[in-house]
Amino acid sequence: MSTAETRTPPTPSLDFIREIIARELKEGKHERIATRFPPEPNAYLHIGHAKAVWINYGIASDFKGTFNVRFDDTNPVAEDQEFVDGIIDDVRWLGADWGDRLFYASDYFERMCEWAEELIRKGKAYVCDLSAEQVSQYRGSPTAPGRNSPTRDRSVEENLDLFRRMRAGEFPDGSRTLRAKIDMASGNINLRDPVMYRILHTPHHRQGDTWKIYPMYDWAHGLEDSIEGITHSLCSLEYENHRPLYDWFIDAVNEGRTDDGSGPWGKKIHHPRQIEFSRYSLTHTVMSKRKFIELVQGAYVKGFDDPRLPTLAGLRRRGVPPESIREFCERVGIGKVDTCMSIDLALLEHCVRERFNRLAPRRMAVLRPLKLVIENYPEGKVEELDVVNNPEDPSAGTRKVPFSRVLYIERDDFREDPPKEFFRLTPGREVRLRCAYFVKCTGVTKDAQGNVVELRCTYDPATRGGDAPDKRKVKATLHWVSAGQSVPAEVRLFDHLFVPEYPEDVPEGADYKSGLNPRSLEILNGCRLEPSLAEAKPGQALQFERLGYFCLDKDSAPGKPVFNRTVTLKDTWAKIAKKK
Repeated sequence: MSTAETRTPPTPSLDFIREIIARELKEGKHERIATRFPPEPNAYLHIGHAKAVWINYGIASDFKGTFNVRFDDTNPVAEDQEFVDGIIDDVRWLGADWGDRLFYASDYFERMCEWAEELIRKGKAYVCDLSAEQVSQYRGSPTAPGRNSPTRDRSVEENLDLFRRMRAGEFPDGSRTLRAKIDMASGNINLRDPVMYRILHTPHHRQGDTWKIYPMYDWAHGLEDSIEGITHSLCSLEYENHRPLYDWFIDAVNEGRTDDGSGPWGKKIHHPRQIEFSRYSLTHTVMSKRKFIELVQGAYVKGFDDPRLPTLAGLRRRGVPPESIREFCERVGIGKVDTCMSIDLALLEHCVRERFNRLAPRRMAVLRPLKLVIENYPEGKVEELDVVNNPEDPSAGTRKVPFSRVLYIERDDFREDPPKEFFRLTPGREVRLRCAYFVKCTGVTKDAQGNVVELRCTYDPATRGGDAPDKRKVKATLHWVSAGQSVPAEVRLFDHLFVPEYPEDVPEGADYKSGLNPRSLEILNGCRLEPSLAEAKPGQALQFERLGYFCLDKDSAPGKPVFNRTVTLKDTWAKIAKKK
């Protein structure tokens, strides 16, 4: 259904948009509110769009209104069914429910064309013969008024004839446009006779070859909201200067119309209210459709769902849950001042950790294996140890993990010549193996280059489960896997896509791509996982103990799992090592 009634009602502490809506409902201005999310199907959505989705859908839910998803598919040159399908998947994944209220601007083309002819007959629109470059030149600048088009004063009859011939496909692309007749001296450049229609002999992904002219976004957008009965058009601040134009178009259509339809032009059309909210950006990444395309086409990333991108497809593939994105959006909040706010990526990572810490099952995985042989453990013996699934959730129970004479531990968990504050395994030191036994390193084996390739250890059978009967303590607990039963895997570790905190803040003439992080992706082969991870499911969040949160990637194949690291864990030793 498109009316979401599962969220709790709004509390007395409201953001400024909810305050406006609550007041208008109390005053009886609306029987029921209606919002929409109107993406253009020319790219994949990113996390900034998630804020727009949750504002529109969340407000409709809170006030028991309706929520539409509408594709503003007015530019066939850039649009594709791939993006339509991707956006539908992304919005559904976020948790927004539009029921049967999925719409397309292209379904309104005929009605918008009729209104365009109406504006021509009212003397409020004309066919212009200027090229796109000339239109831009005639428009003027923020400090200088524009100039009238030489064809601005054509007769109504001539404009109607030319517009219909434009629609019939008689003229080549770019040779003519239909423009609104407003004010070429307006302080708002958007009101300087904006283009309403342009000629494009390009098939539409839904309408085929039906149309040879296509509406401009500014002409279509407000009318689409009007047709759908949207009460509140909630959008980001970049559209604030466009609002007077949207209002002008609605008012121009309504001129001569009446509430009861008795006027010469019929009944008035609905006039939505537009309210703008501030946008945000994220540190160490870009949030631009154009830049996403450049990065993908330049092979700097591997597709629009690359886990390093802030696209919703990329975040989903990385394993970021939609609930954490919603929590992130709510913490960022809804403002009405354009502060060019840049949010630290660490906040999103915090929201992910906060959720996964409670819910993600724990598993053991060794990413950079170092063989450990327990010399006093019986050869050929394999025992099953009980290991806790989630210490934050006792109801999650335990699982069986095999333990044997030959294990793998992380290479970073051993130092032959350790610094003072290193408490993990070293020659002669005893540590705990997670939920298993105490082991002590008694020797090392090295290769011809002097690299440690194997540890020789002993274990204390009395410490099964991880505690010593004599109450002796150890300072470190290591994770491990049994070599013979472990599952080989590929693991992908992601870092910031860009090294600079603000990658788009570059000197004039500089290329933002110069800030790309050459270490944003590290692929590890030969990782070893505990056997249960062979049964991991796509989309399942898992904590690899002491290493971070991971999820199964779509590149996985039977017997060849591939895991993506969603986010790291806090690591005290890493902080200490960084200071040295």
